[in-house]
Amino acid sequence: MNQDLSIVALILHASLPVQLVIAALLFMSLASWSVIFSKFTAISRINSGNEAFEQEFWSGKNLNDLYNGVANKTEGAPLERIFASGMREFLKLRERRVSEPTALLDGARRAMRASFQRELDAMESHLSFLASVGSVSPYVGLFGTIWGIMHAFVGLSNLQQVTLATVAPGIAEALVATAIGLFAAIPAVLAYNRFARQIDRSAITLESFIEEFSNILQRNASQPVTTAGQSR
Repeated sequence: MNQDLSIVALILHASLPVQLVIAALLFMSLASWSVIFSKFTAISRINSGNEAFEQEFWSGKNLNDLYNGVANKTEGAPLERIFASGMREFLKLRERRVSEPTALLDGARRAMRASFQRELDAMESHLSFLASVGSVSPYVGLFGTIWGIMHAFVGLSNLQQVTLATVAPGIAEALVATAIGLFAAIPAVLAYNRFARQIDRSAITLESFIEEFSNILQRNASQPVTTAGQSR
């Protein structure tokens, strides 16, 4: 007797616990793909924004003019916000007549470091979800498989004669859970590794900019208030 062993038929004929496991895995897979697409778009936008601002910064534009253009932005690249936070603190300290170069530089660096940490936290958001999906999904699928095999063998115990034709559907139904668990886990792991590398490179870019901009501020710290923040 021919039996329908398609994926859909196996899921429909599986036991309720296995169906619940499969539904949970499919939901996790859809959620992880949503995170993957949104994260890919966000990181691409961050990289392009950082590159554009870095080119503008090193073009020799006046720092005060650059700050005025960046400070009023509601949205911008992480480099822009880090630059704005450091420049804002530097100018505030100069307005308060702080003349010690070390105090000026330390204040600006602390502001940029705080901004850097906020940007890094924003870039790493939802990565933990991808890591969880990648690590947990195979085990969830394995649980569904074990439960399905147990259910299949309990059903076979009531038969007088057991053949491969009677065993195969129950085993196949159980193995579907493992397959879907791997289907959910593999893209999540690959995406997590890729995004983690990209975020590490972005973090290096931000830290390098903080050091380079700190050198510029250090040279400006010894200048009079009227010219501070204008030269390179």
